[in-house]
Amino acid sequence: MPFSRSSLRRSGLIGRSWAMLFASGGFRVKLYDIEQQQVTNALENIRKEMTFLEQSGSLKGSLGAQDQLSLISGCLNIQEAVEGALHIQECVPENLELKKKIFAQLDQIIDDQVVLSSSTSCLLPSQLFAGLAHVQQCLVAHPVNPPYYVPLVELVPHPETASATVDRTHALMRKIGQSPVRVLKEMDGFVLNRLQYAVISEAWRLVEEGIVSPSDLDLVMSDGLGMRYAFIGPLETMHLNAEGMLSYCDRYSEGMKHVLKTFGPIPEFSGATVEKVNQAMCLKVPADPEHLAARRRWRDECLQRLAQLKRQMPSQ
Repeated sequence: MPFSRSSLRRSGLIGRSWAMLFASGGFRVKLYDIEQQQVTNALENIRKEMTFLEQSGSLKGSLGAQDQLSLISGCLNIQEAVEGALHIQECVPENLELKKKIFAQLDQIIDDQVVLSSSTSCLLPSQLFAGLAHVQQCLVAHPVNPPYYVPLVELVPHPETASATVDRTHALMRKIGQSPVRVLKEMDGFVLNRLQYAVISEAWRLVEEGIVSPSDLDLVMSDGLGMRYAFIGPLETMHLNAEGMLSYCDRYSEGMKHVLKTFGPIPEFSGATVEKVNQAMCLKVPADPEHLAARRRWRDECLQRLAQLKRQMPSQ
């Protein structure tokens, strides 16, 4: 018998992905939105996506598509959406005041057991949950787009979040097949975006300074660093590229520090460089809805196949 639960989420892409993930773990899901058409469209998109995933052998969980679909329903009433909930996953647009308004509403109607979780990618928990009576039950669970194919979830607590809240959310994410990481204290950008922005920043500088073309820059990542980073992180890479971490730092720390000192200022991401990068990207993928959507589908198929390979690989 599936665990009974309900979750609050808007019915956009991230909300639909969360609904599919929770259903894959056998949980009942209520998909909440303020517009009926949004809910209707979301349920139809989920049905199509799950049917496709099952046909291609990529559906997550032990239940079939129809059984998973039967666990997902929609509603327009926030009180109904959270009734009996164990976990509420907010997915409204990235607007601080809107999110605070939603959490203030939820704070008035939830009990002392449900977890309140935000999908925000950049807003700090101390901003989102300030002043809530149930602040100990609040945290950020930041997924990576597209969440169904990229399993990482960053768990970021408010300074007053109870450790049990983090533990419960960690266990839930593991149950639905995600890979949760504990961010021990809040920081702008959390962890994933800080790493991502560091890569983007240096990539931009290298193109701006005429060191490499935009297309070759992307090749360095897709056919170079990205190949191994799909399976091991930068710290384990260091460990394996010498006789352990101590050996690596002894050999290469001076060279790393020398190169790091040559890094330039934060780019403006504008002007001639953005035109140059845009032109190169549009040669590969024209920036119209049809071409972008087709390329995203290709990307998601690649991620799907990579996820299947990673599941087949032994963890040790």
